[in-house]
Amino acid sequence: MKCRHCQTDLHDTFIDLGFSPPSNAYLRQEDLMRPETYYPLRVMVCRSCWLVQTQDYAHYDQLFESDYAYFSSTSTTWLKHAADYVEMITSRLSLSQNSKVVEIAANDGYLLQYVQQRGIPCLGVEPTTSTANAARAKGIPIVEEFFGVKLARDIVARDGKADLIAANNVLAHVPDINDFLGGMAVLLKDHGTITIEFPHLLNLIEQSQFDTIYHEHFSYLALGSVDRMMRTLGLRVYDVDQIPTHGGSLRVYACHENAAHQPTAVLRRVQQQELDFGLEKIETYQGFQARAEKIKLDLLQFLLEQKRLGKKVMAYGAAAKGNTLLNYSGVHADLLPLVADAAASKQNKYMPGSHVPIVSPAALLAARPDYVLILPWNLKAEVEAQLAEIRNWGGRFAIAVPHMQVW
Repeated sequence: MKCRHCQTDLHDTFIDLGFSPPSNAYLRQEDLMRPETYYPLRVMVCRSCWLVQTQDYAHYDQLFESDYAYFSSTSTTWLKHAADYVEMITSRLSLSQNSKVVEIAANDGYLLQYVQQRGIPCLGVEPTTSTANAARAKGIPIVEEFFGVKLARDIVARDGKADLIAANNVLAHVPDINDFLGGMAVLLKDHGTITIEFPHLLNLIEQSQFDTIYHEHFSYLALGSVDRMMRTLGLRVYDVDQIPTHGGSLRVYACHENAAHQPTAVLRRVQQQELDFGLEKIETYQGFQARAEKIKLDLLQFLLEQKRLGKKVMAYGAAAKGNTLLNYSGVHADLLPLVADAAASKQNKYMPGSHVPIVSPAALLAARPDYVLILPWNLKAEVEAQLAEIRNWGGRFAIAVPHMQVW
């Protein structure tokens, strides 16, 4: 296997999570009678460019199908994050009716709706039909294709270049990362700005967030690796924000290499933070497997103990990270009889691999669980508020990552 960025041979395993189906391949009732496809889930480290990446077995067409079930607008926390971002970036870049904003991975229009409300021309790129149609229903123009150099050239020829390119939680999902970043370089105006948000590899390691690893995430990113890749394609990072989303993320601000934007003190501080943590030392990546195994064993111990005591443990959040956790831990419906999710697109389906049925939040509350295991732990405050009713019968909440907690 060679590095997907620099083509260096890869020899170092960061973590091996065994075999699991794609994390967003939710099942219908009739699918339970058919074979289910499992792929190895192993993550490697490149000692040359320090890009952390999955060993690839599945093509992206198998991972992002037309009925892709993740709709960003389901989370009120994420909608607020998007609205706050649009307010900030509009002011920072002085965006106006004469500007052009392109969002890559526009999903259901969760972010561009706020750009549109300000009268700023915008375009979304979204390859999955279900979410693209949801964005179109909001009146947002959508190009329903995977992004890369070719599509960027088509957009420029038709609509011109962009003052702002936004890309939230998509860079990790890209199999050909050089083509994706190269497309950004083609699409961006000479002095325009790119903002990219991604979960920070430093936090993943420090907080044992192994459940954020799944087949749809081809890469696990740090400021250093992203800037290094960009510079090979004529771009550079000039600023960065450390933000709390997804357990701790970075928002990088990038531009053309010869643009006027000056590197900030915050950029230099985060660069040094990564070096001090050891993100460019192979020793930092060793031992992560053992930490994931401890989380797995602690979760199983909790579920088995409650089963023996006759207590009901149910889950909330049919998220990709939950599928990684359940499949790596070998948890099925005998220990976790249901998971609730607010997204109607997931309800009445089954979690891939574990086959845990997905129900509405109302159905979970009606079942009066003793414990609710919050799988998307990054949204635990939001979920706890939504399900506060369980306190009426003495119900409690739990998370398994970064370590088993019950409250």
